[in-house]
Order: sequence, then C-alpha cells, then structure tokens
Amino acid sequence: MTEQSISYLPISENQSRFRELVNDALNHAKALGASDAAAEISESRGLSVSVRNKDIETVEQTRDRSLDLTVFAGTRRGSASTSDFSAQALRETVEAAWHIARYTAADPAAGLPEADQLAHDYPDLKLHHPWDISAEDAAALAIKAETAARDISPLITNTDGASVDTYEGHFVLGNSRGFMGGYPYSRHSISVAPIAGRGVNMQRDYWYTSARDASDMSDPAAVGRYAAERTLSRMSARRIKTGRFPVLFEAPLAVGLLGALVQATSGGALYRKASFLVDSLGKQIMSDHIDISENPHISGAMGSSPFDNEGVRTQARELVAAGVLNGYFLSTYTARKLGMQTTGNAGGSHNLHLGSRLTRAQDDFPGMLKKMGTGFLVTELIGQGVNYVSGDYSRGAFGYWVENGEIRHAVQEVTIAGNLADMFRQIVAVGSDVITRGSKSSGSILIEQMSIAGQ
Repeated sequence: MTEQSISYLPISENQSRFRELVNDALNHAKALGASDAAAEISESRGLSVSVRNKDIETVEQTRDRSLDLTVFAGTRRGSASTSDFSAQALRETVEAAWHIARYTAADPAAGLPEADQLAHDYPDLKLHHPWDISAEDAAALAIKAETAARDISPLITNTDGASVDTYEGHFVLGNSRGFMGGYPYSRHSISVAPIAGRGVNMQRDYWYTSARDASDMSDPAAVGRYAAERTLSRMSARRIKTGRFPVLFEAPLAVGLLGALVQATSGGALYRKASFLVDSLGKQIMSDHIDISENPHISGAMGSSPFDNEGVRTQARELVAAGVLNGYFLSTYTARKLGMQTTGNAGGSHNLHLGSRLTRAQDDFPGMLKKMGTGFLVTELIGQGVNYVSGDYSRGAFGYWVENGEIRHAVQEVTIAGNLADMFRQIVAVGSDVITRGSKSSGSILIEQMSIAGQ
C-alpha cells in the first residue's frame, strides 16, 4: 500500500486502511524479534477563523497525520514516529523503534497492558459530528458574535477579536496482545473577547461555547452579549484590604479545582512522591458532602472515550464518595510503579463531575452569593502558583467583592492563597449552576476561608 493511496479523510474509508497499516507495523515488529508492539495511526483537519473589528484577521487550515510506534524487547522499550505512510517508511519506522529498544535500559514497569484489561468490545459514543462550514461562513459567525458584543454598550470600545474553530479527526490504535480499535471525533467552538474603556481604565473579558456537535453550541450573538456584559461589569474594579475571607469560585473556575485533584492523584506524581496526596487512597480528602464521579461513556460528551490511550477499557466509577478518595488516575506504567492496576486513565480523566449532597435547586449563582454573604467572588485566575508537592496554592485573581449576598464592585490586583488540602476540606457548598469545561463539570464552589492579599 503506497502513501498516495491514503488520502486525508473521508474518515469512513480511511478507518479500514488505517487498520491495515497498524497490522503491517505490528507484524513487522514481531518479525524483527520484538516481544510486543503497539501502533497508533491518526489524521485530523481543522479550520480556525478569527476576526477583529469586522475584518478577517487570520484563516488557518490544518491537516496532520502521524504513525506512532512503540516496540518492546522484554522490558526495554523504543519509540519512533512518521508522517509518511508508505510501506518503506513504515518499515523504517518500525526498525528505528526496534533499534532503540535493543539498546535502551531495561525498565521492569515497561510493557503493554494485560490482555484482559483491553477493550475488545466497546460502544459508539457518538463523538463525531463534522461541521461542513466554509471560511467565509465561519467569519460571518465570528463577526456576528463580535458585533453583538459591541452593540451592548458604547463603553465597549474595541475587541481582542472573535474566532470560530472546527476540528475533526480519527485514529486506529492496535497492539500485539489482540487489541484493535479506533473512532472518529470532532470539536467546535466560538469565542469573543470584548474590551471596555480607554487609556488606563480598560478592561477585558471573554466567553466561549464549545461542543462536539456544532448544533449544541450557544448562538454566536448570545456568546458576544454575555462576553460584553462580563467585560462591562469589570469597570468598577479596585483593590480590597488584605484579610481572610470566604471565597466563591465561579463555576468555570471551579472545574480548575477538579483539575488540581486530577494532577495530585495522577500516577506520575504519586510514584515520584511529588504530590500532597501521596498514600491518600481510602482517606478523607474533601468535605464529607462531596462526591466526584467519572463517567467515560456519556454519549457525545467532550471527555468520553470507550478506551484510554493504551486500549484499556474505561468504566464509570465514584472517584470520591462522601469526601473519601476511592481511586487514582493510573496508566499501565504508573500503576506498575505503584504496585497497582491501571484505571484506564492513560491520557487523562473522563467526564469528571463534582457535586455536593447538600446542593438544592435554589443554590443557583445568586443563591451561592447569598450563602457566602460577605466575601470574594473569583472569576479569573492569573499565573500557575500551585505547588503539588506541598499543596500550597497562590494565584493572582480578579473578581467581585460581595456584601450581604450582593455584588458591590469588581476587584483587581489581589492574590488568593491557601493550601489545596485545606481548600478541599473546607468546601462549604457547591452550586446548582453547573457548567462543563472540557472533561470536567462543577457548579460554583464556596470555600470557607482563604487569605487575600490586597492593599
């Protein structure tokens, strides 16, 4: 099979051809003497159009393809990749990986997943919804979003632009232990970033919508209007006095706390002893009303996958129940380093949802402000100030000062600080204002108290 016989998409045709290529690569690796091998072949294409002040700024079209191969000589491992799918290039890539494997150091944890852990049968999760849109039509949608933002108020004086992005691809993954699987996928988004004010009194905010199916996204004009409203609300920004106060993380930021938990309970951090949650399995790490679930099989969801990056089947689980940690995020390699079994999380988490047993329908965003009473609502975080070894947390922040459950004014140039272990245990409430960002969803999260450095 020549490279020219593999053209970019249509996906339905190339899936079967990709399976042939994966088989060819695995067979050649075994013929060379490899004890095991795994290969993944993928291709994708995307369109990104950005506009500013109703003019097109950029139009980017991307097409990517790759074949990634790992071969094993016992517990020695070698990897190589190519974007050339010709028979000769495939053989040379396999031989390069085999050469590396023969001369690299042995690693007792290296190797493929066990055969009984692999996903030999899996559901169609409806992850592919192509969006047949031209660059001109994408620009028109972006202009619609930007125009809606500017029409909200004359105080919106400029924008950082609006963009429409569409992306789709597919892959086939196979290994020498009998696994062969793959599927197509897509994701699309619309975003806009208005600017309010002039000179030294300028503020910027943004909003976006994203989905695997373009028909599930919010209307571009609605995205623009909400982005403008968020920007205008920042115009009253000033600093506040230093102190310790309750802190409410707006839902889009609350999912970031979920991300911090994933990082701290990932196998790589755990076996290196680089996490404040080492040896925390079965222990209380959060407030006793908090549950966190992982469900990889939600149809059409951004974080769904029937198997992980190694072909290990994924499954639903209660990661945290009543505040107790029931599981880590492990690949085959990190699980072996810890003397455990893979959790099917090579490549990351799948549709995490954080909820509280205390949450009621009336605990929407205004309801959460009332629960906080007086404190700091955080709507933007700046910097990466998280030390996962100690759990220390310090981030620049923008938000709003709240008194008696009502927003009084915007707040800028402050830093919030605490420790993630304390923050997790001091979650007072979780809102019913649930939002999904990527593979994580949560309502707003109220922390009992954090340090705020202001003036």
